Amino acid sequence: MKESTSYRTFEVINGFIMALVVIMTIYPFLYLVAQSFSSEAAVYAGKVTIFPVEFTAQTYQVILSKPDFFRYYGNTIMYAVVGTIISVAATAVMSYPLSKDRLRLNKFFIPFVLFTMYFGGGLIPNYLLIAKTLHMRDSMWAIIIPGAISAFNVILMKTFFASLPNEVEEAATVDGLGIYGIFMRITLPLSKPILATMVLFSMVSIWNNWFGPSLYLESKDKWPVALYMKQIIDSAVSPTEVGANSDSVAQIAATIKSSAMVLTSLPIICIYPFVQKYFVQGMMIGSVKG
Repeated sequence: MKESTSYRTFEVINGFIMALVVIMTIYPFLYLVAQSFSSEAAVYAGKVTIFPVEFTAQTYQVILSKPDFFRYYGNTIMYAVVGTIISVAATAVMSYPLSKDRLRLNKFFIPFVLFTMYFGGGLIPNYLLIAKTLHMRDSMWAIIIPGAISAFNVILMKTFFASLPNEVEEAATVDGLGIYGIFMRITLPLSKPILATMVLFSMVSIWNNWFGPSLYLESKDKWPVALYMKQIIDSAVSPTEVGANSDSVAQIAATIKSSAMVLTSLPIICIYPFVQKYFVQGMMIGSVKG
C-alpha cells in the first residue's frame, strides 16, 4: 500500500510538471495566433492573451491575396524536400563509416569533423567560395549544398549507428551481404528514429532560412517564403508597398510578424506529429537475443 501511494503521488507530481511544461510550450504559439487575428487597437493596448480580441483576418487576406505568395511557398517546399533528401543521405553516408572502429582511418577523420563544429571560414570566405569559386550564386544549390552536412548531425547519427548491435551485421555478413547491402538493408531500416530526427532538423533549418537566400539569390522569383515574409514585414509600414489605406496599414504593421510566423511555421507543425513517433527508439528491443 505504501509503494502504491508513493507511485500515485509520483504520477500526480509528474503529471502536474508535464502539464506545466506543455502550457509553457504551447502558450507562445497560441499568443501569436490570437495576435494575428486581433485588431490593431487590441494588439497595441496589450489586451491579447490566447484568444483574439476584436477578431479580424485582414492581415492574412492581404498576404494571401498577393499572387507571388504561393509561388514562394512552392519554392520553399522544393528547397526543403530536395535539401532534406540530400542532407540526410550525405549525413548517413558520412556517419556510417565513422561509427565502425574496424574501418581504416576512422579515428583519423573524426577530429576533422569535430574541428568544423568550432571553427569556420567566416561569412566573406563562404560567400566567395559559393558565389565565385563554385558559381552557385542565384541557384537553389547555393541554399542546399553549403548546409547539407552538419557536424552536429554527423556526430548524432554516428553515435546512433555505433549503438546498433554488431550481431545483426555479423549475421547479415554470414548470409552473404556486403558492406553496402548491410548499410542499405540492415542499418537504415533499423535507424528510423535518427533518420526521422535528421529529416526534421534539416527541413526546419531549410524552411526557416532567409539569410542565405538574401545573400545568394538575385532573382526574386526564386525566393523562399521566409525571405518573402521578411520583405513584407520590412515594407508593412509603407502604404504603397501593401496597397492599402492608412487604417489597413496600421493593422498590418501590428500583426504582420505574428501572421508571418504562423504561416511559415504551420506546415512544420503539421508534419511533426507524423515524425514524432519515430523518436522513440524502443524498436531495437528484442532485435537480438542471447
